Amino acid sequence: MVKIAVILGSVRSKLGESILKYLQSRFSDNEEVTYDWIRLEDFPLEPYHHDETPLSNPISHLTSGEQKWLDRLKNNDGYVILTPEYDHAIPGVLKNALDYVGPEVDHKPVQMLKMIVLPTPVLLWNANDNFTEAGKLITNADNSDHFEQRLKEAFHEITFYTQLFHDHPFK
Repeated sequence: MVKIAVILGSVRSKLGESILKYLQSRFSDNEEVTYDWIRLEDFPLEPYHHDETPLSNPISHLTSGEQKWLDRLKNNDGYVILTPEYDHAIPGVLKNALDYVGPEVDHKPVQMLKMIVLPTPVLLWNANDNFTEAGKLITNADNSDHFEQRLKEAFHEITFYTQLFHDHPFK
């Protein structure tokens, strides 16, 4: 069995929360995969200020919050990062959180850092118009069919690659 972290990469509560809730209602733990639902706002991290580069050298003198973030990532086999676009880039808080990451995610499937890049990005546009605050898909909204199908495909894909690399580590 593999464990996939689904990370809400924004601390702005309205952005992405409804999609996260939708995914939680659609993708339950099963015999192949368990999900770890992570909200970045639960890991308040100071701006990265360590001398080490995590992909090259372990970070020394971690705070308890920093260690908690890295331990949580390390305990997963694959990752889905949900993030809104902020001026055609990822949120600064997500970038800062990823600055801490190194061996915890090495050669694990996701689309960032030294992780294995999956072939198909999941692009959702005007997502807030397609989900209720409680995480229900608004079925008569524009693109709702696309959102439901694409998210289902994405979770199938991350499960496949996570299981593959879990069973056959690439080192």
